[in-house]
Parts: sequence; structure tokens; C-alpha cells
Amino acid sequence: MSDDEGAAQERVAIGISFGNSYSSIAYTSSDGKAEVIANEEGDRQIPSILSYIDGEEFQGTQAKSQLVRNPQNTVAYFRDFLGQEFKSIDPTACHQSAHPIQHGSTVAFSIHDTLRPASPGSASANAIVPVSEIATRHLRRLKNSASDFLGKPVNAAVIAVPTNFSDAQRAALREAAERAGLEVLQLVHEPVAALLAYDARPSQPSPDKKKAGGVSQTADKIVVVVDVGGTRSDVAVLASCGGMYTVLATAHDYDVAGATFDGALMDHVAKEFLKKHKGAPDPRAEPRAAAKLRLEAEAVKKALSLGASASFSLESLVAGIDFAMPLNRSRYELLVARHVAALVRAAAHAVDKAGLDAGLDVAEVVCAGGSAHTPRLARALEAAFPRAAAAGAVRAPATDPAALNPSELAARGCAVQASLIEGFERADIEESTEAVVTVTPHLSRALGVVVVAGPAEEEVLVPIVEPDTPVPVRRTAVVPAPAQDGDVLVRLCEGERGVKVTRPERKRAETNGEEAGGSEGGSEEDSEEDDEDEDEEEEEVRERVWKATRTVAEVGLKGVRKGRMVEVQVNVGVGLEVQVMVREVGGKGGVRGVVGGPEGV
Repeated sequence: MSDDEGAAQERVAIGISFGNSYSSIAYTSSDGKAEVIANEEGDRQIPSILSYIDGEEFQGTQAKSQLVRNPQNTVAYFRDFLGQEFKSIDPTACHQSAHPIQHGSTVAFSIHDTLRPASPGSASANAIVPVSEIATRHLRRLKNSASDFLGKPVNAAVIAVPTNFSDAQRAALREAAERAGLEVLQLVHEPVAALLAYDARPSQPSPDKKKAGGVSQTADKIVVVVDVGGTRSDVAVLASCGGMYTVLATAHDYDVAGATFDGALMDHVAKEFLKKHKGAPDPRAEPRAAAKLRLEAEAVKKALSLGASASFSLESLVAGIDFAMPLNRSRYELLVARHVAALVRAAAHAVDKAGLDAGLDVAEVVCAGGSAHTPRLARALEAAFPRAAAAGAVRAPATDPAALNPSELAARGCAVQASLIEGFERADIEESTEAVVTVTPHLSRALGVVVVAGPAEEEVLVPIVEPDTPVPVRRTAVVPAPAQDGDVLVRLCEGERGVKVTRPERKRAETNGEEAGGSEGGSEEDSEEDDEDEDEEEEEVRERVWKATRTVAEVGLKGVRKGRMVEVQVNVGVGLEVQVMVREVGGKGGVRGVVGGPEGV
């Protein structure tokens, strides 16, 4: 192969987060750090908007400003229309921009676009542009911005998609990207990309070792990703096991999103405007004034997420009236309180769908999306997920000083994935990302061990492999032997999660005969204090317990010395067959065997 041929085949891949409201592009630097790329206007979050004026195409921030002046030729909030039939879409978000129309069975926009001629026989000068063409133009601009920044042509990408994107939507996105000159290496779920952005940080150490119940094992975890987008909110519960991410449950809310937060601010400001200017028209009823209100509300929302106060200022809002008013964060958080509560309920619902406990099972919460900067949301999630809060693992700027920008998480995660697979051949990537490979069996229950030395010994299940772990998997546990010399029975069992709730016993003062004969005044004071103590609510103590169900294998070890450790290695194959090895640490030999598999899903 000549040098020219090799250069022509060089693959330069980036990560793309293509959202309904904003898009981001990122790459991985030579030191392995994911960095977000700014476009020509210096924007790291690029509005997913295209506008057409006198045949000239504008994108990003320049196009967004045209929502006030030229809304009928400005296309926005179109990502979710890809691959959908017109009868199944919800065009509500496009009320302030170009309205989608039916084109065959698909979605299109009627805009004054000289890049595409008007439809034959049409009296209008407008052209009918399919949504797939709009997506292609937007992706092409993102690719060109990345190429200009990197100084070399970008020709491949890993793109983030919502968890509920259908096969038709994924196929339409691939086609749009390929027409834009991008080879789609992989489509990654947005919550997976957000978590990968955190897990792949160079400052992060290799997977920690943790000790729980005498077990030393890799720190697998359950993570909740709360993604607050511009027009929708998505919650996903992920199991991170051995470097693999599995979506356990999802929840989608189209009624609470960044636009809902903006709407709460708009309503408040509009009411204040009407109070101050009696008889003036309602700015929410005027399209131009409403567009101004929405843009200013979004800017104020961002300012109040970072600072304690901001100014809502609009020139010629309606009827030539200028309006300005100060706003503080407390008022903003009060206005959006019910929307924050709805997001927390959606997160709790997703955890319930996964069959988990929010207080005991969720080890980490990741906040993604532009409106995730809101401090009240982070504090509400801390209250809803106490285990993650206690570990300082609620990843949001308001609660974690080392948190990444929530708006950039998906792009960063995609860039990391792109750097890992861009060197492989296309056929190898397709083969490794097929469903037959990626949709692997998972254990429906935990696998753990019970060490028994005698009939009086209390049986405690120590989990080795957590539920929802994909197979094949290998785990090793080291458990203490019983407190006396002798034979030991090690049982490998399936286990189920349980919650043990205990109340601390009330401490009652013991009185003897001499104290009972004390002064009457003292007795009355003591009785009043006792009454106050009884009125106080006792705190419940909740802890995770594991209950052994089916026994998979039993292994006996003879002559285990007092105080020694027993090592148990479990290897679960693709067919759910289990290889088990048990030995005394420091001893000779051991017991090995292959047994029938546990239950999988």
C-alpha cells in the first residue's frame, strides 16, 4: 500500500451528542483526556437549530437568534422526528419555530431555502425539506467545526442516542450521518455515554477494591443517570459490572424538561409585567414577545444555576414597553420546585422498575443535561439517594466540586468510545456491536457463599457475583474460616436482596428502691423528661441483607486451621455453567468442579 492510500484510509473519529436543543462535539487528546470542541463562534454547546435568510443558511447561536425575527424559516427541535411517521410525532416543541408538515409518510419542513428548489407546481416559493436532510446539514456543520479545530478532516463518529430510540430512528440517524460524510462507528445510549465520561477520567484510579462482609472484590455499582434535556427528561438505571454497562430500567418524561423550567420563569415574569403595566397585552400571547421571553428565561436560568442573582431585562417586550426585574436563586428554585419533585419521582420509579432500593442499592447518581446545573435538583437527588449522597457520589456541579459539565457528558463519553474503536476495521466493529454480542445473558440473582463449620454456626450469605452481572464473569472472594479448627462446608448459593429494618431499643432509666424514695419534685421532672423522650420518633436503621435461596454447589474442606482464610473462585460461562474452586489460603491443593448453571435473564 502506498503512503497516499494509507493517508486516504486514515480514520479520524470524534464523539457527537446530537440533542433536540443542543449538540456537542468532543475528541480524545493524546494524553487520553476527552475534550469538548468549540465551534467557530466559541460555543461548546451548539444549538441544534438551522435558519434560512435570503438563501443563506445559519446554524447554532446565529440561527437561534432568528427564533424572534424569522421563526417561520428557522428549524428547531427536530432530532426526535428522524425515522418517525408524521402521525406519530408531537410537534408541540416547534410552536415557536417552523412547523413540521407531512411529506409522504415522513416529516418535513416548508422553508424559504434556495439550497433546495421549490416544489414543482407549488405557488409558494418555499421548499419542502425532509427532516433527514435537515439532520444531514446539521451533522455536516458539526463535522466541519471539528475538522477546523483538529486541523485534519474528520470522517467518523460515535453518536449518542436516547434509550428509547427505535430501530427506524437509529437507521435514519446513521443514513443522515453518512450523507454528511461521517462513518458511524457506533450508536451509544446517552446514559451509558454520560457514565463513561466519568469512569474514563484520567484522574480516576483503576477499579477500586472494596471489602464488604469479608469479601474482597471489584467495586461493581448501580448508577442512576438523570438526564434533563431541553424538551424531554430521561432516567436510566445502569449496572456497571466488570467494565460493562447494562441498562436495567428507564423512565421518560416529556412533560418536565429544561423548557418546563424556562416556562416557569416566563409565567412569573409575565405576571410581574402585567402587574406593573396595567392594560398592557400579555407578552405570552404575542409570538415575538413570547420568543424574547423564552430566550431571556433560558439565559437567566443558566445565570441563577451558577450565581445567587440575575437580572431579567428585555427591550421593547410588547407594545414598545421595556421591562427589567431582578431575580434571585431562591425565587427561581421555588418556581421550579414541583418540576424538580417530578424528576425525583421519575428517578425513584425507574429504580423501582429495576427491583432495587434507592437508599441501599444505588451507589452513584449522575446528573446530565443543561438544566442539571440547577442546585435544587442536585440537593433533591441527595435526599432521595442517601447511600450515594453519603459517599459524595451525586455527580452534579452543586454537590461535587470535581463534577464534569452536565451538558458535555454524552459527547465526552462518545469521544472516549471513539478513541477505543477507531483503530479497528469496520467489519470487526460491526461484529462486536451486534445484538448477539452486546445483549449477553445476565444473572438474575446473586451468587454467594455460606461457610458452615457446625450445626450451631449462623449461616450468612456473602455475595460474590452481584445480580444483573453479564456473563461470562469471574470473581474471587476471600472469606474468614470459622473460629475453631476442623472441617468446613462451603456452600455456593443463589441469593436474593432483602432489607432489614430495625429500631434501636429505647434506653429506660433503671430505678432502685432508694431512687424511688427520692424527692417528689425530682420524680415529676424525670417523668416529664421520659414523656418527652417517648414523644420523640425513633430512627429506623435499614441495611441490605442477602438471603440464600437455591444451593448451586457444596464443597467440603478438611482440617482448616483456626484463623485461616478460605478463597472461593467462581467462573460463570456464557452458557451459565459454573466452575468453582475452593481452597484454604496458604494451604496445599483445593477442590475444583463444574456444576449446573444459575438462573439467568
